[in-house]
Amino acid sequence: MVAGSFTRENVAKISLDRVWKAGILDAHNLIPKLLSDFISSVELLEGDGGLGTVKKTNFTEAVKEFRFVTDKIELLDNENHIVKQSVIDGGLIGQRLKSYSFEMKFEVVNSSETLGKITLEYDTIDETPLSAEEQEEIMKGLFLIIKAIEGYLIENPTSYA
Repeated sequence: MVAGSFTRENVAKISLDRVWKAGILDAHNLIPKLLSDFISSVELLEGDGGLGTVKKTNFTEAVKEFRFVTDKIELLDNENHIVKQSVIDGGLIGQRLKSYSFEMKFEVVNSSETLGKITLEYDTIDETPLSAEEQEEIMKGLFLIIKAIEGYLIENPTSYA
């Protein structure tokens, strides 16, 4: 087993409050609507979307690698705009990774831009760390979601205002 982590950043052309409301607090409702070709549903298995919530994201046939991901919100800091989710089932668990979690931090760039920092911490099943290609493949799915939310918020300037 190898423990590792990596961080990626993205600047969204949306205010911090709107990114947080749409992309974190209401993501379980919004994401399936925006990415219905890839995500068939998001089920809240425990909780209401806040701290401790366990949710299951179900994927369509377009996602070949796995059918679902179940994660738990381990940290939800509305004041500092930090959320941490641990994957507890599905996804890459049992395939390449023993465990993994995502921490997302959001910071104001200016009144209409937000910097998002996503850190993935992981433990591999074998003795090799994730390659650069594997890291990018994992982040590709996350950035697809981020860009879909950003596009929606730009097209709908009064949503989540």
